[in-house]
Amino acid sequence: MAAAQPLPSALDRAREVLAVESRAVAQLAERLDERFLRAVELLLGCRGRVVVSGVGKSGHIGRKIAATLASTGTPALFVHAGEAAHGDLGMVTRDDVFIGLSYSGTTAELLTIVPVIKREGTPLVAITGNAASELARHADVHLDVRVDREACPLNLAPTASTTAMLALGDALAIACLDRRGFGKDDYARSHPGGALGRRLLLRVADVMRSGEHVPRVPVTASVMEAVHEISVKQMSMTAVVEADGRLAGIFTDGDLRRLLEQAGDIRPVALAGVFNRHPLVIGPQALAVEAAQLLDSRHRNQLLVVDAGQRLVGALHVQDLMAAKVI
Repeated sequence: MAAAQPLPSALDRAREVLAVESRAVAQLAERLDERFLRAVELLLGCRGRVVVSGVGKSGHIGRKIAATLASTGTPALFVHAGEAAHGDLGMVTRDDVFIGLSYSGTTAELLTIVPVIKREGTPLVAITGNAASELARHADVHLDVRVDREACPLNLAPTASTTAMLALGDALAIACLDRRGFGKDDYARSHPGGALGRRLLLRVADVMRSGEHVPRVPVTASVMEAVHEISVKQMSMTAVVEADGRLAGIFTDGDLRRLLEQAGDIRPVALAGVFNRHPLVIGPQALAVEAAQLLDSRHRNQLLVVDAGQRLVGALHVQDLMAAKVI
């Protein structure tokens, strides 16, 4: 009797899964041809919405593809193929493009609704692993996601095939994004509630301190008056301004410490001779993320905000950016 073979370790199995799935995606990339380009043209020319449909694991992948398309500038929605046959197909019009996902290309729920889609005149893009399948034959464009084998050791559970299907959906979405010239501002408008939206949409004016919350003293002030303003406003600095409101400079906690080391008694010292006349500044309409990058590059915690005439209009601390979840 032959000895039982030892089972592979979990790490060995995991590495095998990743190798099989990455190979499936690499082979898919090599197979892309003019059919992919025709699919992109159909999506770009869609006057309605891209309707993605499937069941089972393909349905789960379809939901992700639809979400990715919608968030990158291609209006899209997911319709479960089973529900489509019981009324939801009414959401599909001739102005739409229908993407059907089925690795076998023989999913009964999809094949049930294909004649209705074709009769309506809605373009059909089929994503299958079987170019000879009925779904592929009825499609205006067929995209082949066949894989040599699944990552499942039984070669049964959809793994490599669903990874390839998902990657192809991402490729379609990003190809369309690129052709549309979809940029950061467009992306932010699709994600206003998330961290990405905050990073891409918030302006300095939205997060800066303004009015009485901005520490400021005139150029004629004493150092002690500047220290008082720093203590009251709690930004570890104060702006120094001319009589007409134009920014003259900044006086920080660091400047104060250095002055104490040099002068000892600072009570009689005038501010005019000791403040920094080259402060770090930014405009109120700059993106908040730009302010964060500026502070990081200069290793600073505070930033003064000035208008086109160099008048002080606000102040920004790194903690303000953290509170707004910009960083």
